[in-house]
Amino acid sequence: MQNRTPHLPWQPAPNHAEFDARSTDALASALSAARRRALRDGDRQIDTAHLLHSLIETDPDVREAFDGGPRLAKVLGYLVQRSIGYGLRWQGSVEDSGAVPVVRDPATDGWSPSARAAMEDARYRAASRGETRAAGLDLLAALAADAESRAVEVLSRAGVEARWLSERAAALAAEVSRPV
Repeated sequence: MQNRTPHLPWQPAPNHAEFDARSTDALASALSAARRRALRDGDRQIDTAHLLHSLIETDPDVREAFDGGPRLAKVLGYLVQRSIGYGLRWQGSVEDSGAVPVVRDPATDGWSPSARAAMEDARYRAASRGETRAAGLDLLAALAADAESRAVEVLSRAGVEARWLSERAAALAAEVSRPV
């Protein structure tokens, strides 16, 4: 059997200790999966669609935020299509929704500016609840809040209203973090 992972002239996105150290174990697992997905898909960077796909695959709280199977199934359908060719028009381009100014070299950083902004927003959301580590729901809320991101493009094509999902994920995150 041949290895189907393409030989790429670039390396996968480096592990960013600042993201992993300030993430729950479940979110750190999703970030690792997003790194592998970007490499496998032949993408130069982890973008918000990689993050969305990995969150859905790895985090049951994120799946619950979609409030039922039909929405989730449609989103997964679009994400799978993307990984087998739907997103080819995105390859070689930098995802930048303009959420934050680009100050890093996107070709070497390994994260799209929008994905980096979503991670920083997730940390901010967690901190605003008094949490030291961001969770998958924090990242989902941040991804869905950026109207210009690739994740929101996937959500809208699947018929999921991003603003509703962002608000729902934020509410669920607040619920989960409350002491019992």
